[in-house]
Amino acid sequence: MSSYFSDLAQQYIDGEWRPGSGSWDVIDFNPYDDEKLASITVATVDEVDQAYRAAERAQKAWADTNPYARRSVFERVLRLIEDREQDIADLIIAELGGTRVKAGFELHLAKEFLRESVHLALRPEGRILPSPGEGKENRVYRVPVGVVGVISPFNFPFLLSLKSVAPALALGNGVVLKPHQNTPIAGGTLIARLFEEAGLPGGLLNVVVTDIAEIGDAFIEHPVPKVISFTGSDQVGRHVATVCAANFKRSVLELGGNSALVVLDDADLDYAVDAAVFSRFVHQGQVCMAANRVLVDRSVADEFTERFVAKVRTLKVGDPRDPETVIGPVINSAQANAVSGVVEQALAEGATALVHGGTTNNMVEPSVLTGVPADSPLLQQEVFGPVVFLVPFDGEEEAVRMVNDTPYGLSGAVHTGDIERGVSFAKRIDTGMFHVNDGTVHDEPIVPFGGEKHSGVGRLNGETTLEAFTTVKWISVQHGRSGFPF
Repeated sequence: MSSYFSDLAQQYIDGEWRPGSGSWDVIDFNPYDDEKLASITVATVDEVDQAYRAAERAQKAWADTNPYARRSVFERVLRLIEDREQDIADLIIAELGGTRVKAGFELHLAKEFLRESVHLALRPEGRILPSPGEGKENRVYRVPVGVVGVISPFNFPFLLSLKSVAPALALGNGVVLKPHQNTPIAGGTLIARLFEEAGLPGGLLNVVVTDIAEIGDAFIEHPVPKVISFTGSDQVGRHVATVCAANFKRSVLELGGNSALVVLDDADLDYAVDAAVFSRFVHQGQVCMAANRVLVDRSVADEFTERFVAKVRTLKVGDPRDPETVIGPVINSAQANAVSGVVEQALAEGATALVHGGTTNNMVEPSVLTGVPADSPLLQQEVFGPVVFLVPFDGEEEAVRMVNDTPYGLSGAVHTGDIERGVSFAKRIDTGMFHVNDGTVHDEPIVPFGGEKHSGVGRLNGETTLEAFTTVKWISVQHGRSGFPF
């Protein structure tokens, strides 16, 4: 596994591994013990241009390649991941502090999405539409957009890079990937190496490890990419969308969330506790779909809270390499400080800590807070860490109002003994996704994934991926002769 860090600490541009030519380095640290894993000299604006131009040159021939031949590349990538699964899991644990359970979860989903990409290569279909003109035939072709720029986050870097990179390539596009600077290997150069070994033609996939401090908006302003797929915060997403619109590009934005898990008065409380604890604390709460808020009907609030707090107290915090660990480190000290600040702010506003976790370096222990004032901005925002707000409500109407009282609309869940009651509740929530009698953290290859409000624009997965990374072209054929007015 260690060889991954030494071998892959480079840029991958036009089928070549090479150092960046910037004036500073991205230092890749293990967030658990601060071990230096790699040092990568950043890519410059010129190298971003080289990457996009390489993708543009390679894309035409790739789009003309038989989709069955394209498909075989993804089959080989899948086999490579299966062969090296343990090494990749170890890399995820080391680079982003993911636990063994989290690494397994991420790899399982990554393989499922690759399997879907195998089929996606064969999915585009054309149409022949009628015309009011005599002798005229309207053909509508679905074609690749050309080149896609992908910006991926640090929390599920391997999965969320692949989730855009693989379908974009499968559909005949070229790709330039910019991974998050905290996860340049798992989210970037590892993926390049896998596709290179699987026989993807050089130039089609490029990885640039860099930062806006070096390149500004060059990655999204560049004239070559027609679509930018961005996963990250809503603040950055707003900027990406603005720059894309100004440059006549399409943006696919998978942004933050402030999900709620709702426990109605007829819920199975033990099951709801298990779902809520997972939904909040998986990967230290660094998940856009995580349940920041757990809303509980007041009639069962005391009983639920007692069981919930007891389970949270059993979560083992520590070395993510230990299979028993549930809570590992957050990604960096800035994140640790931000999460600690949320707890302190809540307490200052009058909240009560049923569990008050401490912070040591990047290790943030779980906190369970109740009594947060209803008008607190903390209930409106995304908290990317192991902190949860327990909030009682009186009846479904109040629960619906509370769930929707946030600028975000990504995911959520409701627990009830009556499935149709749960579905009716879900329909009233302003989110892109909502789950009945389950957790809030789900992603599947063929169902539309995405959010409403500040949680994003557009969808990925299945048929919606076709919309994201292809466009339609109308070609008409006049088999007879048209009449013209002059």
